[in-house]
Amino acid sequence: MTSETHEKRLRPDWVDRNATTRAVWRIGVAVVGGAVLAAGIVMIPYPGPGWLVVFAGLAILAIEFPWARRVLDYARGKYDTWTGWLKRQNLAVRLLVLAVTGLIVVATIWLLNGFALIGGWFGIDWPWLRSPFFT
Repeated sequence: MTSETHEKRLRPDWVDRNATTRAVWRIGVAVVGGAVLAAGIVMIPYPGPGWLVVFAGLAILAIEFPWARRVLDYARGKYDTWTGWLKRQNLAVRLLVLAVTGLIVVATIWLLNGFALIGGWFGIDWPWLRSPFFT
């Protein structure tokens, strides 16, 4: 199946009626797919469906953009390789990866001023809770 045939199957028939609908469709796919992808990237280090959302954003973009299909296939392969490697490691390595992920989560919450915000709800105003970016 050629890439043109693949693209034709993924988009509705009304998209190719004229140049305006085609442009609106492409912009819409780019905006929605880009927003979902960006949200997924932000969510990756946090508990939850970060990678699932990244793959969903790439899948949306792949409806219209062949480069996104290539990136999606590449990322899926790397993700599978990483999870396979991690499953083969002993408990100490897996716990270390978990600890590093936890540190990334704590650091980003601090940098985004999350601890000072929550502390403020309880009347706690400790200087070290405040992010250097939100003084």
